[in-house]
Amino acid sequence: MKKQIERINQLLINHFGIPERQKKLPDPLDIIIGTILSQNTNDKNSYKAYLNLKSNINSWEDVLSLKTSQIERIIKVAGLGKQKAKAIKNLLKNLKKYHGKLSLTHLKKKSDDEVLDELILHKGIGVKTASCVLLFAFDRNVCPVDTHVHRILNRVGVVETSNPEKTFNEIKSHIPKGAAHSFHTNLLRLGREYCTPTNPKCYECPIENVCNYKEKNFTIKKLTKQNNFFLLDSIK
Repeated sequence: MKKQIERINQLLINHFGIPERQKKLPDPLDIIIGTILSQNTNDKNSYKAYLNLKSNINSWEDVLSLKTSQIERIIKVAGLGKQKAKAIKNLLKNLKKYHGKLSLTHLKKKSDDEVLDELILHKGIGVKTASCVLLFAFDRNVCPVDTHVHRILNRVGVVETSNPEKTFNEIKSHIPKGAAHSFHTNLLRLGREYCTPTNPKCYECPIENVCNYKEKNFTIKKLTKQNNFFLLDSIK
């Protein structure tokens, strides 16, 4: 599997390049709240919701004094406002209760598995959200798996799994050293631009020659404008 991933990662880099990263890693609390907001919506809308929330507070402490309904109104552009507002408020309340402050910096010295195990204890935070903290805030060699990554890795034949969490567990020990960020980000681009849920553009896919997908589509259609904005690499 590792050799497969190495090959796919290199093909994606050849096509998309190495994704840019911020020189200074963002605060892990910012990342986890941004990731909560990104669930089941696009990056642009979740970023608007994130900026809306930040512009209404001086610090995350202020969110504790807001009603869930108030948070919901502020982040409504991201969709699923009630669900996401509850998850954010619950996370902050738990951090204040058990750690005395609103911070995730205590996780820096913990192992990847320890970080995952602790974060998923919070209601509304799953493995994908927790793994985003590891990659984007702590620069760990961990590849978060969303629906795009799950779909592509199954189509290509790297895994045969039924959901993103199982895909994550299958690949997590096979990511080449230092490859997680480029692999994750370029798979997202591939999923948006080529390996779409329906009518994938196999006729111009940069990894078509290593893909085992049985229902490849070679019917050329007019290209649509792509959205190459990525939320978690934009949070500062």
